[in-house]
Amino acid sequence: MDRDVDQGVDQSVDQGVDQGWEDRVTAAWATFDDYPEARAAEFRALIDALVAELPDGSPLGPFERACAWDSTGHSDQAAPLYREALARGLSETSGYKGRRAKIQLSSSLRNIGQAEEGVKLLTPELDAPSDELDDAVRACLALCLSSLGRDREGLSLVLGALAPHLPRYQRSMANYARALVEPAD
Repeated sequence: MDRDVDQGVDQSVDQGVDQGWEDRVTAAWATFDDYPEARAAEFRALIDALVAELPDGSPLGPFERACAWDSTGHSDQAAPLYREALARGLSETSGYKGRRAKIQLSSSLRNIGQAEEGVKLLTPELDAPSDELDDAVRACLALCLSSLGRDREGLSLVLGALAPHLPRYQRSMANYARALVEPAD
């Protein structure tokens, strides 16, 4: 269950969606922990009510619904909704939410036994413009790789993501990360 799917600040707002709607979605997600597993359907209904206010065809609708399904432990329900959001142009509406959708879709795909598709989706994100989601891309990609038995590649990504955050040994850890995937001489 991915309880962090709602995190992050997005600076763009979908056409036809005002900041008030975005604020109410943020407020709804702030109450997520008030809904124990037995009340998960109530939380999804809260999100569905907000989604119902969106203009037809908005990519934000399937994205928010996917997040709600994902956060309540239903990757199988979330994956097609993430795909729909991306197909409707979520990345063009909000690059940040588009990137989140790719990360979260990859996680959901891994959870439902489709880690290879998750790897294909996230690998291009390694070369995307850098933002606060870079480490999440690497962590999720590492999990997908591990699910495919490619643990050394996954560990390399995780060490590479961790290295800049260390108070010491940054250069050594970055070198070790590279050495895990470089061919031996």
